[in-house]
Amino acid sequence: MRSSFSVVLLLVSALVWLSGCETVPQTGRSALHLVPADQLASMASSQFGQMKQDTRISKDPTYNARVRRVGERIAYVAGPDIPNAQWEFVVFEDDDQINAFAMPGGKVAVYTGMFKVIESDDDLAIVMGHEIAHVAAGHGNERVSQQLLAAGGAMALQLGIRERSRSEQQLIMAAYGAGATVGVILPYSRHHESEADEIGLIYAAKAGYDPRAAISFWERMEAQKTGGSPPEFLSTHPSGPTRIRQLNALMPRALEIYQNR
Repeated sequence: MRSSFSVVLLLVSALVWLSGCETVPQTGRSALHLVPADQLASMASSQFGQMKQDTRISKDPTYNARVRRVGERIAYVAGPDIPNAQWEFVVFEDDDQINAFAMPGGKVAVYTGMFKVIESDDDLAIVMGHEIAHVAAGHGNERVSQQLLAAGGAMALQLGIRERSRSEQQLIMAAYGAGATVGVILPYSRHHESEADEIGLIYAAKAGYDPRAAISFWERMEAQKTGGSPPEFLSTHPSGPTRIRQLNALMPRALEIYQNR
């Protein structure tokens, strides 16, 4: 038992050491990427292609032109941070989805519902900057890497407790799953969102969009919420007030970039 347990731990450790860390542009944070970036981008491209087949693409010329125009300006200033991206900007038709997302490799989508909150190109730049920042920072790779490590840890734990009763094993594994989610995965997810806000604000300012739009935009986003929200520590995103407070703290740097570009 101990031999098998040790082998799994060694394999997980070797995977981490062999992969090394990447540096997140603009913030300088070290991030673990276990999956080759080109492999992840290829997988994302296939998934995005399937989404375009399964989801209605908006034919609204105004929405499409705005998203491409603003997206391309943001992607241009982000270019040095992610030179191999193959950018693609798509507007999906769904007025109930007040959302946008980005995938590794440069696939970015905005749902038509976002335009309930977007009032100007400056607002759209905050959205596009945030999504493009996720790509530049390699957040998708980091999330996959965390899941791989969590799975490896679960495998090692299962081997280490296999001589215990079934009920004990179930309790231990449930505790491990909850601990990994609340203690590691969710905090990292919230950090990724905050980091994307920071990097995205810089990109928007460099591209010539007023970063001060971020505050009123997120206030309007907060006003869109209906019903109760889970406690922040159980959420994948920072709370609205936390997000706005962080953006206000970042604003002097962003304004300096915007005014001196």
